[in-house]
Amino acid sequence: MPNIVLFSGSSHHDLSQRVADRLGLELGKVVTKKFSNQETSVEIGESVRGEDVYIIQSGCGEINDNLMELLIMINACKIASSSRVTAVIPCFPYARQDKKDKKGSVERWSRAPISAKLVANMLSVAGADHIITMDLHASQIQGFFDIPVDNLYAEPAVLQWIKENIPEWRNCIIVSPDAGGAKRGKRFFLLLASLVKLLHLFCFALELPKLPFSVKAYGLFPLYLLAFRVTSIADRLNVEFALIHKERKKANEVDRMVLVGDVKDRVAILVDDMADTCGTICHAADKLMSAGATKVYAILTHGIFSGPALSRINNASFEAVVVTNTIPQEEKMKHCPKIQFIDISMILAEAIRRTHNGESVSYLFSHVPL
Repeated sequence: MPNIVLFSGSSHHDLSQRVADRLGLELGKVVTKKFSNQETSVEIGESVRGEDVYIIQSGCGEINDNLMELLIMINACKIASSSRVTAVIPCFPYARQDKKDKKGSVERWSRAPISAKLVANMLSVAGADHIITMDLHASQIQGFFDIPVDNLYAEPAVLQWIKENIPEWRNCIIVSPDAGGAKRGKRFFLLLASLVKLLHLFCFALELPKLPFSVKAYGLFPLYLLAFRVTSIADRLNVEFALIHKERKKANEVDRMVLVGDVKDRVAILVDDMADTCGTICHAADKLMSAGATKVYAILTHGIFSGPALSRINNASFEAVVVTNTIPQEEKMKHCPKIQFIDISMILAEAIRRTHNGESVSYLFSHVPL
């Protein structure tokens, strides 16, 4: 492809090389290093004047250093007269800090940062003209930008993996391990419990038939509405879905879980966008096995796996924990044989090709490139 240059940051060189191979390109020459005071230095080793530049850098590893490196690379290409700079960020950094989180005392709520918005501002100010990312933790992050953002989905690749690697997939049930978060679930529960009570009273007063649901059962129904990722995969596989409502005492620590759905004598497939310390999915796996599931798989887009994650997975009752390679997994797979990965480099490569040629990328929302 003419007038295109592909650079790799230092966060995930293997993925960048896979994308380059798929496109039939050589990775651009760039040297990244640190001075003795730990400042990041970037040297672009070839001309980018008038070129369509793509920089692949995932939000993983030394996240702050890699983010700063990406910003410097964008700015270096921009002031070197490139025609367009696109940041390809498979795993968007700080995506979980997308709103003012109500932790701690009420007085602290108004002082909580929205760090994902700050990252968006920094990318724009550095000179990025376009962002390509995958499975944002919160879709509203796209609205933090004043430049085009293409949020790709791992779902087509996940569906393909399920059909090729789980023989009993027609007898499976897709499970969401976190139906929107405990705080939202509680607010919905209280609101709808009040509403259902009023509806029961209304039916009683007008001598209408009794409503076919209870306050307790209906209070959890909105959590189904929040599990869009799970229902989409379940619909495309033509199987049922379930969800787990979790309540946290504090970050990375689950207090209790409630399973909504029947998993008895079925293969349960947990689906989520990311897993960090893996407390949630490991508790969920135990919950599903105790509820009668025959096997439990976990399929995640971003496998962060920090802290005690690997030991938890090894001790949990998973058949396999499957992640995409938006984050490097080679070292983690050596210590945890249950981890497998789905290659999504072809999706990123096709998105780059279509963007460069001015084509639509919506095809990638439901198809894996051949």
